[in-house]
Amino acid sequence: MDTSPDVVERSLRTEDPLAFVEAVGQSPTLPGRHASPPRGTVCVDGYNLALAKGSGIATYGRNVLSTLGRLGFQGQVLYGPRAARSTSNVLNETALVDPERPGRKLRKLDRFLRTLTSRAGRTAWPILPSGEVEWPARGGGRPEATGFWAAQDLFQIANRSFEAYRKETPVRFDASGGLRAPDVMHWTATIPLHARGVPNIYTIHDLIPLRLPHTTLDDKPGYMALCQAIAKRADHIAVVSETTRQDVIRLLGVSEDRVTNTYQAVHLPTALTSRSQADVTTELEGVFNLGWKDYFLHFGAVEPKKNLGRIVEAYLASGLTTPLVIVGGRAWLDEGETALLNQVMRDGGPSAERIRRYEYMPFSLLISLIRGAKATLFPSLYEGFGLPVLELMALSTAVLTSTGGSLPEVAGDAAISVDPYDVQAMTRGLRALDADEGLRDDLVRRGLVQAARFSVEAYEDRLKTLYGRVGLS
Repeated sequence: MDTSPDVVERSLRTEDPLAFVEAVGQSPTLPGRHASPPRGTVCVDGYNLALAKGSGIATYGRNVLSTLGRLGFQGQVLYGPRAARSTSNVLNETALVDPERPGRKLRKLDRFLRTLTSRAGRTAWPILPSGEVEWPARGGGRPEATGFWAAQDLFQIANRSFEAYRKETPVRFDASGGLRAPDVMHWTATIPLHARGVPNIYTIHDLIPLRLPHTTLDDKPGYMALCQAIAKRADHIAVVSETTRQDVIRLLGVSEDRVTNTYQAVHLPTALTSRSQADVTTELEGVFNLGWKDYFLHFGAVEPKKNLGRIVEAYLASGLTTPLVIVGGRAWLDEGETALLNQVMRDGGPSAERIRRYEYMPFSLLISLIRGAKATLFPSLYEGFGLPVLELMALSTAVLTSTGGSLPEVAGDAAISVDPYDVQAMTRGLRALDADEGLRDDLVRRGLVQAARFSVEAYEDRLKTLYGRVGLS
């Protein structure tokens, strides 16, 4: 999602370890980019885009914005910075990327009053890209947008208001500052907000807090109430897989004609994927003392859904000497996932020597690790889409995944798919991948074909259909 790959680094303490892939090499969309007048304006929320270390939903938002530009629409982003509105456009823009300082909190009375009055509505002010503010590369850089909107503490206060009163916060856009108000508001996550006077589209990526409640820390009644409110208010709902579509229809009672599956698209930076095998091999040997196609790889935030505990158990039970490389920082409820791993690493010995663990990995090195892996392990318990599986396939790496959630839709017949709760099946899959080069080569060939089915062009068509369903064409 932006700037040159050699300056893009990111922590894997995120939901989607490849969260910034799509932006590399893209340039911001500026007013006047299109020779003809824009076909319409779509604003997406900056709830996840503002995160310093990115997220899978931030990746989704950036993909939406870049696709809007290719379709001839203008894209905008709505933020909720901590700073109040300034008379300076530059200061307003700096507030969008200014890190939160420790100890800077609202006074209790201010917080109470803002929470109480939030349901009455908030006004967003316009911010034009100044060209003077350098956005952080690790956060994904400046989104491809013609302009921004901001309302102080918008997301924080809206969430608190819904938690307290079960009321959503309406937003209006003050278009007096030279920025065109959006024709459509596209909320990229389940947020208790809605835009006044325009169609509201909400993307529901999954319903994991309801389907797998033991894997999240969400307040389940509050989450259900929010999803039901969105289902009732939304002009249309977007999802990223047929699995999630059916979950939304069944669990939230939404009619089929109000839910559109757009899937997602695979787009990787050619500056990294075009590096020669010799260069990548030299890097792997120099940095990690690992050989080309000589190790297994698992990456992702350490939380129950990613199934790290069973991966480690299956790997140890396999008796294989091929190293296992694990990349990813702690997220939530990680104790059970890392208990066996931590014990093995403490005890030392041959088992510990077979496993390498890294909590952080620069983005370019992660791409090299993926390309050089004998196979990558992604047997999640459940995924709303599972974009990493397609990205792995596009990088010519064999994949072991699972039958959880939408992963069968994504992987097709191009991966070894196992029951994510069946450690023995996972062990058999690991042994097959380790021993059978022909199997790995076949999976790589199938994977490239499967990844191509989720092309940028196909995604453009599906997003165009989505916006057409709320009158934007």
